[in-house]
Amino acid sequence: MYARNFTRFFFLLLSLSLSLPGVRAWAQTLNPAAPAQGGIASPPLPPSAVTPPPVAAPRPLAHPRFLRIDAEVADKAILRRIKIKNTVPDSLSALREVRELVLALQADSYLTASADEMRWRRDTVRVRLYVGEKFRWARLRNGNLGDALLTRAGYRERFFRNQPWVPADWTKLQERVLTEAENQGFPFATVGLDSVQLSGHDIAGRVVLKRGPLIVFDSLEILGTTKTKKRFLTKYLQITPGQPFSQQRVVAAAQLLRQLPYVRLKAEPEVRFSRGRARVYLLLDERPSNQFDAIVGVIPDTDGSGVIFTGDVNVTLRNIKGGGKGAGLQFRKTDAFSQLLDMQYLHPSFFGTPLEVSATFNLYRQSYDFLNIKPRVEVAYPTARAGRVSFFFEQRGSRLLDTTLARPRSTLPENIDSRYNSYGLAYNWNSLDDLYFPHRGYLITGQGAVGTKTILQNSALAPELYDGVKLRTTQYSFGLRAERYAPVGRNGVLLLRARGESLINERLFKNDLFRVGGLNSLRGFAENLFYASTYAVTTAEFRQFTGADSYVFLFVDQAYLRQDIPTERYDDFPTGMGAGLSFRTPAGLFQFVYSVGQSKEARQSFALGNSKVHFGLTSRF
Repeated sequence: MYARNFTRFFFLLLSLSLSLPGVRAWAQTLNPAAPAQGGIASPPLPPSAVTPPPVAAPRPLAHPRFLRIDAEVADKAILRRIKIKNTVPDSLSALREVRELVLALQADSYLTASADEMRWRRDTVRVRLYVGEKFRWARLRNGNLGDALLTRAGYRERFFRNQPWVPADWTKLQERVLTEAENQGFPFATVGLDSVQLSGHDIAGRVVLKRGPLIVFDSLEILGTTKTKKRFLTKYLQITPGQPFSQQRVVAAAQLLRQLPYVRLKAEPEVRFSRGRARVYLLLDERPSNQFDAIVGVIPDTDGSGVIFTGDVNVTLRNIKGGGKGAGLQFRKTDAFSQLLDMQYLHPSFFGTPLEVSATFNLYRQSYDFLNIKPRVEVAYPTARAGRVSFFFEQRGSRLLDTTLARPRSTLPENIDSRYNSYGLAYNWNSLDDLYFPHRGYLITGQGAVGTKTILQNSALAPELYDGVKLRTTQYSFGLRAERYAPVGRNGVLLLRARGESLINERLFKNDLFRVGGLNSLRGFAENLFYASTYAVTTAEFRQFTGADSYVFLFVDQAYLRQDIPTERYDDFPTGMGAGLSFRTPAGLFQFVYSVGQSKEARQSFALGNSKVHFGLTSRF
C-alpha cells in the first residue's frame, strides 16, 4: 500500500510540475524524441514490414447509461459531498463524469484517488473507485529563494504546516514565484519541489528556484508609421536598456500605449531574446490627434424675444515634434455677454523622468458681474496597473465688475472679491479600448483639494459691510467622474456615467460656485445656467454605431443641484433628454444634438419652444 501511494504521488507531482510554463520548456529539452536535439535525439526506428490496420474505436452508445460507484463504506461520506450524476446520456459522458470525480477528489487532497476498474453493461456502468487517504503538508521549507521573494509571492509558513496538501495551492505558489522571477530579470526560471519526504500521508519538502540566465532589456524597436520618438517612449514605458527584464512592464506597455491619443497600437508588444538581452518590438501607426473644431448653438433668448447664438472653438496640438508634448486653446461664448477661455500645456518625461508636468489657465467672465481667473500646475506619474496619480497647486482669483457697487446697500452683494490657494491630489484610471470611440472599458477620475480662501475688501463697498465676516477660512473641494462603456447587441454601446463636484466652506458666494448646464454637462439647458455648491449628473446613453466612427444616440441626463449661499438656497432635480448623430465627412466629424429639459428652479418644462440644438464639426489632422 505504501509503495502504491508513493508511486501515485510521484506521478501526480510530476504532472503538476510539467503543467508550469518554465518546467514544460525544461522537460521538452530533455525529451529524446524532441526535434532539433542533435546527438541527444535517438535514431528513428525502421518502418515495419507490415503495417497493422488501425483498430476502429468503439462508437459511443446512443442510449442513457446508469452510473454506479463502488467504493469502501468509509468513503461513502466523502463521495456524498461531491455531486455525481447518476444518469448520463452516453458512454462518453460517463467517462467524462468519472474523470471529473477523480480530479475533484485529488483537488481535495486525496492525491492517490483513481478509478481502478470500469465494467460496462447494456445500460449500466459500474466503477470501482479508490479514494485513499488525505495527504497534508508536514512542512514546506525555503530552499534557495530569498525571503523577500517568497514573501512577495504570498508564501507563509503556516499555510504549509499541518495543512491539507491541495494541488491548486501548490500550483498557485509556483506561478507566483515564477511571476516574481520573470519581473526581476529571469524569464526562463523554473520552480519545483526538492528533498521530498513522504512519511505516511505527510509531505515535507523544499521549494527550489532555478533562475536561469539573467536577461536585461536591450532597446525598443518602433515599427509602423508613427512619428513618435523612441526616446520619449522609452521614458514613458519605463523600458530602459540595461535594466533587468520585467514581463510586467511589457504587458503594461500595451495599456499605456492605448492611453496615448496620437498612436494606434496594431498588435501586442513582441519580445525577442538573444544573448542575454530582450528587445521589445512595438507596431505603432500614426493617428490623427491634432484637433480643430467649432460648435454653434442656437438657444431661445431668456425674454423670449428671439434666439441667441453660442459657440465653442477648440484648437489642440498633440505629440509636438514626436516628443509627446501637447498644447491647447479653447474659447467658448456661453451667452450674449459671457466668455470662457482655456489654455493648457503638457510636458511628459520631465528632465528624463517618467513624470508629466502640465499647466492650465482658465478665464471666465460672467456678463458684467465678475471675472474669474484660475491657473493650475500639476505633476503626474502615469502607470498602467495603478492608474495616473498627480499632485497639483491651483489658485483662483475672482474680481467684481459690477458698476453698481457704489450704490448704498445694507448687505454684501451675492458676488465677492476673493482669492483661493489650494493643494490637492488627483487620480485617473482608464481601461477604455479606444479614447475617441470606446466600445468597452472604464474611466474613473477623481480629485480632492484643500486650501485657504481669502475675502478681499472692495474699495467700492463700505467697510462696515464686512463686519462679522471671516476674511480667511479653510475651503475644501471634491470631484468625481466614473464612466462605463458596455457593448450591447450588434454594434451597440451603452454608456453609463456619473459625475459630480462639491464645495465646502463656511461662507460661499455666487461667483464661488460651480456652473452647470449645456452640451458638456447637462444637456437640454442653456450653457452655465445653474449655480451649484454641490451637483451630481447621471447619464444613460445608447449609441448605435453605423461605422468605425459614426453613430446615432439617445440619452437621458438626470441631475441633482444644491445651492447653498446666504442669499439663495435651493435643491433641484433637473432632467435633460434628447438624441443626436455623429458621422465622418471629408471635412471632419460632424455632430448634431437635439435636447430638451425640465427644471423647477429654471421654470422650464419639456416643450418644443425650450429645445436646444447644437451642431459642430471636429477636424483632426
